[in-house]
Amino acid sequence: MENLIEDLIKLAFAEDIGDGDHTTLSSIPATAMGKSQLIIKEDGVLAGVKIAKRIFHAFDPDLQIEVFITDGTEVKYGEIAFTVEGKVQSLLQTERLVLNVMQRMSGIATTTRKYVKELEGTKTRVLDTRKTTPGMRMLEKEAVKIGGGVNHRIGLFDMILLKDNHVDFAGGIEKAITRAQEYLREKGKNLKIEIEVRNFEELQQAMNVGGIDRIMLDNFNVENTRKAVEMVGGRYELESSGGITFATLRQYAETGVDYISVGALTHSVKSLDMSLKAM
Repeated sequence: MENLIEDLIKLAFAEDIGDGDHTTLSSIPATAMGKSQLIIKEDGVLAGVKIAKRIFHAFDPDLQIEVFITDGTEVKYGEIAFTVEGKVQSLLQTERLVLNVMQRMSGIATTTRKYVKELEGTKTRVLDTRKTTPGMRMLEKEAVKIGGGVNHRIGLFDMILLKDNHVDFAGGIEKAITRAQEYLREKGKNLKIEIEVRNFEELQQAMNVGGIDRIMLDNFNVENTRKAVEMVGGRYELESSGGITFATLRQYAETGVDYISVGALTHSVKSLDMSLKAM
């Protein structure tokens, strides 16, 4: 997956610089040297420092970065995360991409940490989803991990998740599960199987078929989630999804589910404010 990040960096520079940063090239001599610092402008959780270093070095391997605050650290307004030193032309041409990535990742890490803290004292872990920015998924999911959350799956290739549409098109719970099991045997693949259920009847059907790793409870309320946990009795991992807000997060966790998936970790997050300024 590393090549996806490299491709993203190349695409981002091509998108931003095109045939040249004519503002910088016209106003700054190629020999000019300088230094910038990343200033935190809002309290939160820092994420993207490692990626920032990759961005700087992808553009100019001679840039020197000194890191003061590492990924996953809770930061406050006014703190300096790192300094970067080298050609001024390079500093100016990398500035926006570094900020775009770090602000987005830090916003996700900050939101995730908030959810993780709300779940403290329970066994429940918060999961992300595939509701990510196209092309940015690897970075956004890394930010979830930095914030203390868990990656559900990276994409469609690393887990089988039979959702309601799969079940309906396949002709029911049993057919969907058995076909998935047959497919894995035929292909010689070792992937976990998760099945989404919408009611207690589907939950019982899924357990009757068996051979699955996790069951997703889709839009179950708190009371029904508690009943589902009792029905399953620890035989399968349970994930709650749909209709869960931060206000109800703790109530769902206290039912005993293993995971709660939250699309809001990545699809509607506010970026953390920061700036990269000349020293």
